[in-house]
Amino acid sequence: MTAHQPIVAPVFPDEALAAMAALYPVKAGRLGHSLGDHPLLTLEALATLGERLPAAQVEYNPGDIPIGIRPEDIPSNGLSIGETIRTIDANRSWAVLKNIESEPKYRALLMDLLSELEAVVAPRTGAMLTPQGFIFISSPGSITPFHFDPEHNILLQLRGMKVMHVWPAGDERFASRVEHERYHTGGHRNLPWDDAFRDGAQQVPLAPGDAVLMPVMAPHFVANGDAPSISLSITWRSEWSYRESEAHAANAALRRLGFDPAMPPRWPRHARAKTLGWRVLRRLRLVA
Repeated sequence: MTAHQPIVAPVFPDEALAAMAALYPVKAGRLGHSLGDHPLLTLEALATLGERLPAAQVEYNPGDIPIGIRPEDIPSNGLSIGETIRTIDANRSWAVLKNIESEPKYRALLMDLLSELEAVVAPRTGAMLTPQGFIFISSPGSITPFHFDPEHNILLQLRGMKVMHVWPAGDERFASRVEHERYHTGGHRNLPWDDAFRDGAQQVPLAPGDAVLMPVMAPHFVANGDAPSISLSITWRSEWSYRESEAHAANAALRRLGFDPAMPPRWPRHARAKTLGWRVLRRLRLVA
C-alpha cells in the first residue's frame, strides 16, 4: 500500500480557520483547503482500499437515484466495489468508504487534518471525540439522497465538482423530531423528501480546493457535477453531540409510552436532565 505522506504545510489556511470560527458549530459554510493530490486518495488507491475494507465499511449503488429514496428501494449497481471505483467515470454510480481510520495510514492522514482544527473546535464544543473519515467517489450526475449525520463534519472536495444542498439543523420543517428519534434508535440516515423543501436550501458549490463545514444533524443532499468526484469527509463527535443523540433516544422511549416530547434544545443549551436520565436507564438496562 502507498505510504502515508506526512503533511508538511497546513492544509487549512488561516482564512479557512477564521471562517470556520465564525460558523462552528451551528452553521454550514464554505472553507478552503490545500490538500491537493495525495497518493492515498487516487482512484487506484481507493479501489484497493475498498477491496480490503470489511463489507460493513463499504456502501455503493447506482448514482442516478431520486433525492428522496427509501433505503430498501436503493438498487445494486451489479459491480464489485473495486470495479465501481475504477470505472467511476462511466458506470453512473456512487460509493462511500467508511471509517477509513481503521487503516493506519488513513488514520494518520485523518488525525493530521483534525489536529489543524483543534484550536477552533475545543473552545466551543470541547474535546474532539471519535474521529472518523469517509471517502465519497461519485460518477457524473450522481445524487447522494436527502439525509442527516450525527457528526461534526468537514468535507474536502478533491476532484470534480458538486453542490451541497443544506437545511438548518433542528428545524422540524425539514426533519421532524420523530425522524430524529427514529435515527437515534437505530434507523437509517435517509429522510423523507418533499420538493417544497428546495426553497429553504443553502447551496454550497464545491470545486477542488473547497471544503464545506456541516453542522451535526443538518439535513442535506449532494448533486455531483458533470465529471467524476472524489471527496474526503473528516468528522468528529463532541460531548454535546452525544448528549443530543441521547436526548432524542430518550424522547423515543417517552413516545413509546404515549407522550409527545418536545424537540431537544440545540447548542449551546443542553438537555442535561433528559440525557443524564437516559444514561442511568441504560446502565440499569431498562432501555435498549
